[in-house]
Amino acid sequence: MSDETRTKLLDLIKDQGEVVRKLKAAKAESAKIAEEVAKLLDLKAQLGDENAGPQKLILKTPKGTRDYNPEQMALRLGVLEKIVAIFKRHGAETIDTPIFELKEVLTGKYGEDSKLIYDLKDQGGEILALRYDLTVPFARYLAMGKVSTIKRYHIAKVYRRDNPAMTKGRYREFYQCDFDIAGQYDPMIPDAECVRVVSEALTSLDLGPYVIKLNHRSLLDGIFAACGVPQEKFRSICSAVDKLDKSPWEEVRKEMIEEKQLDGDIADKIGSYVSKKGGIELIEQLRSDAILMNQPAAVSGLDSMALLLKYCEIYKLSDKIVFDLSLARGLDYYTGVIYEAILTGDGIGVGSVAGGGRYDNLVGMFDSKKKQVPCVGVSLGVERIFSVIESKLANKGQKIRTAEVEVFVASAQKNLHEQRMGVLSELWEAGLKAEQSYKKSPKLLAQLQHCEDSGIPLVVILGEGELARGEVTLREVATRAERAVPRANLVEEIRKWLSNPVSPP
Repeated sequence: MSDETRTKLLDLIKDQGEVVRKLKAAKAESAKIAEEVAKLLDLKAQLGDENAGPQKLILKTPKGTRDYNPEQMALRLGVLEKIVAIFKRHGAETIDTPIFELKEVLTGKYGEDSKLIYDLKDQGGEILALRYDLTVPFARYLAMGKVSTIKRYHIAKVYRRDNPAMTKGRYREFYQCDFDIAGQYDPMIPDAECVRVVSEALTSLDLGPYVIKLNHRSLLDGIFAACGVPQEKFRSICSAVDKLDKSPWEEVRKEMIEEKQLDGDIADKIGSYVSKKGGIELIEQLRSDAILMNQPAAVSGLDSMALLLKYCEIYKLSDKIVFDLSLARGLDYYTGVIYEAILTGDGIGVGSVAGGGRYDNLVGMFDSKKKQVPCVGVSLGVERIFSVIESKLANKGQKIRTAEVEVFVASAQKNLHEQRMGVLSELWEAGLKAEQSYKKSPKLLAQLQHCEDSGIPLVVILGEGELARGEVTLREVATRAERAVPRANLVEEIRKWLSNPVSPP
């Protein structure tokens, strides 16, 4: 290369460098201007345009959340009361944990779903995140407290930065209802009881027909290995298989090949397995698969499933369960049996209403000595359950009582409010649920109408003549039947009726 050519080339490179520098400077200046404009627009929005007047606040709940009116809350509490009764029947005690955790406690536990964790800004030097579920905080609780044995339930809100489908009970803020057994026990005995708890809960809530799908993570790992999946891709392929309850095999296969970089032949082999479902006969069929039986994980998983199905039969669950190889559950912490409950009635369409499994290694992740506490548990998707029950009640035109008042104290004439208050005081001291109108002289018809609208079964009616005789009138709201009772025996008469109502409301 000649000196002249070299000089021209160096000048050209210098000129290009200057152009790049100017472009970067212009870009930085544009970004600065854009930031200033954004600040001005934000300030304008806060102060309001002096010509247009202040901006009108649009009242709404944040995306993926909702308010609950008294009728909906009465329904929720009724559902939770039934579920808690089942948890207690099985000997569970309850705990509570903070709604936020150190972010490092939550990260790395949920696989691909970790992107749905809500991060919080630095508060006082701690990087925090809203809890994604109740299982990881439970494992942290066990590790911190050096707890090695507990049977616990926990009902609380969790948070996921998900795309909500609220008509199907899918929210960003929602309740989870967990039951877990922690401790070193013989195989499949606690696991089978968790399946039984799910069955009892769904039966108690009268949600219609359902099925509980069962599978085992070791068996899935054995299947992946037998099909030729590299071990480092086990969890990501498991997450793909987990989508089979919402997506057809063709879409899942496409994800495996295009996103997970899996060979098409391997994906097809996986498809031949995950399409299978059945009972004990499926275990025998898989045991006759020589390639699969060369995988120790598959052998171990099938042995565990055979024992689980046996115990489920003892617990009278055979008609409620199915061994389904398409069940994967994408969370990384599962190590053994996994299960998921699906409502199968016509037009339900809410997906899974309960799920869970065994997670034997999660507690050790928080213990400096890596001490493991084996755990198995189930989580009931109460939001989806609420959606189903709300829909059923709406279709039937049924109204839910929002208060539990047993007795309304009414007056038939004016200025008897002090007498009403005296009766109320006596009823409250006796432990009865009672109320009155807050008007001094309400109309009797309006008081009786309130009782009918609210489903209050009994009314105590005070009148001047009756009070002078030492009596009050006790009225059954449903039948409108009335009878005089001695004022001194009022509490006794009310309790007698409530224990054996003649005409239940």
